[in-house]
Amino acid sequence: MTNELIAVSVLWGFIFIYAVMATMDFGAGFWSMIYIHRARANATKIANRYLSPTWEVTNVFIVAIVVALFSFFPGAAFLLGTVLLVPGSIILILLAIRSAFLVFAHVAKEYEKALTYISGLTGIIIPALLISVLPITHGTFIEVDAGVPTLDLKRFFTSAHAYSFMGFAISSTLFLSSLLLADYSLEAGDREAYRLYRRDAWITGPISLLMAAGIMLTMRNEAAWLYDNMMKYWPWLAGSVAMFAAAGMALLLPSAKHPGVRGRPRLAVVAIVIQYFLASYAYGKAHLPYMVYPDVTIESAFTHPDTFRALFVSYIVGFLILFPGFVYFWRLFMHDKRYVRPK
Repeated sequence: MTNELIAVSVLWGFIFIYAVMATMDFGAGFWSMIYIHRARANATKIANRYLSPTWEVTNVFIVAIVVALFSFFPGAAFLLGTVLLVPGSIILILLAIRSAFLVFAHVAKEYEKALTYISGLTGIIIPALLISVLPITHGTFIEVDAGVPTLDLKRFFTSAHAYSFMGFAISSTLFLSSLLLADYSLEAGDREAYRLYRRDAWITGPISLLMAAGIMLTMRNEAAWLYDNMMKYWPWLAGSVAMFAAAGMALLLPSAKHPGVRGRPRLAVVAIVIQYFLASYAYGKAHLPYMVYPDVTIESAFTHPDTFRALFVSYIVGFLILFPGFVYFWRLFMHDKRYVRPK
């Protein structure tokens, strides 16, 4: 494996981890807003209990993505930084607003509902904006004027391909977060909240699959080069669909730990994460060697080999330090009864 492939694999790994964690995080904020008026259900409390410790951890990976992009592929960082100046700035502003309001929602109780609405709405808008980076890298919306790349906003906001990505981001955010919150509700012993989130997963799951199909249909018209490449990896896409079906079956199985309850949400969460992994692998392989089609490849944007080796070692050391902490955090968060089932 070449240095360029190693570097892009590290970057892809950070993106995948952030995508899964952020999807759960943003979706939990939305469900907290949706169920805030359900006095008889604890669905909002469950969502807020999940949000409280995770949004800080999630932001670690978005920093890692930006640092990895600038350090490993400075050529691509310049182009993307220029093209994404407007949408990137909006994302940063919304992230700052959401983070601030998540904090204030726990301090200023008299404004809790208003703050919950703001964090919930931004939790849906941000994923749609974040995923818009992907269709932009397909090259259709980038124009170069006097050597300066710019984003054609008119073409972008009238593109069915861009909207299919946004729809997929929103539906996936709601689907994966509802699955995780269903699992979390079951661990907390709240069967009413579990039934609500299991029902939400049944609704948003098929929508997410339809949006994924919409991406492929619009890609065939607007990014034919990528569509043709992805068809070469059709077994990975077929495996992705199979894991989606496995997640649906998991929600029908009787629970082993909770008598009288139908569904194994944790098994469904694992199946969906594997589904996203298979689909994203096919997409990533089909996208290579381009980082931004057709001008920027992983070879042309790559940093100096000596710089890469030094950076790669530092990333390995940093990962070895952080990974045990993340594992401990997750086990404490999901299994510590003092937190999962507070009195």
